[in-house]
Amino acid sequence: MLLKEKILQLKKEKNAVILAHYYQTADIQDIADYVGDSLQLSQKAAETDADIIVFAGVHFMAETAKILNPEKIVVLPDLNAGCSLADSCPPDAFSTFTKAHPNHVVITYVNCSAEIKALSDIVCTSSNALKIVGSVPKETPIIFAPDKNLGKYIMKKTGRDLVLWDGSCVVHEAFSIDKLIELHKKYPEHKIIAHPESEEHILNTATYIGSTAGMINYVKEHAHEKFIVATEAGILHKMQQEVPNTELIPAPAQEDNTCACSECAYMKVNTMQKLYDCLLNETPQIEVPEHIRKKALLPIERMLELSK
Repeated sequence: MLLKEKILQLKKEKNAVILAHYYQTADIQDIADYVGDSLQLSQKAAETDADIIVFAGVHFMAETAKILNPEKIVVLPDLNAGCSLADSCPPDAFSTFTKAHPNHVVITYVNCSAEIKALSDIVCTSSNALKIVGSVPKETPIIFAPDKNLGKYIMKKTGRDLVLWDGSCVVHEAFSIDKLIELHKKYPEHKIIAHPESEEHILNTATYIGSTAGMINYVKEHAHEKFIVATEAGILHKMQQEVPNTELIPAPAQEDNTCACSECAYMKVNTMQKLYDCLLNETPQIEVPEHIRKKALLPIERMLELSK
């Protein structure tokens, strides 16, 4: 029996659901019950009636699913599937940072640990960040963490003066502006679309800036055009499925590599074999201490409520 068939059989036997992020490998995306960005996956995790959630993504995403579903088993194919952005914001240092800015509303990007969420007032994703910040009265000061690039983009779009934590995603900072300009000169008819975690000089070249889901929707709405896509290269699989006749080119990274695009090594540690093994053995399981979980749940629920 093929590995794919074994996974599907096990999933049925155990009443499991497979949630996968757009940055996972193509075979994992194809077997998943749902593929989405952080907001969509949070929403799916909140509403699932499965007994087991297999989260094909990175650690903070699986943690979010566990925070929303304490009674369910949540497994991650590989515990080494971390996140450079989440790692850039240690809880002790962030706690000190927030105490140094009293009376600020703390908004954190979902790409952070459960401990950071527990120190927050509201969580956001790139899909709803502008809406979440806009929900806070203009006279109320805001701390935004951990992504400084997304924070700067929000400041530019809203005119709000945010206190930013100095964190970033190594994948979205890996794009080469020189190579991107060179590529665009070669393909001038291609529009550049970018994720707001990218640096400002990349965003300044873009026709459209949005979350992974937003970028896919934009391309679907403009399927007759051609695009250079500045986000993690895994998005191209689902995007191309949605617009099979649209020409898509990944934006070039600073370092030369096999695809000349930017890939998240953390996302790619998950494999079909590991997915099968974690479902079979129901391990490694994600656990969040109850006192952290209860505190982290509140800002996530606020986000989900504001996102309706």
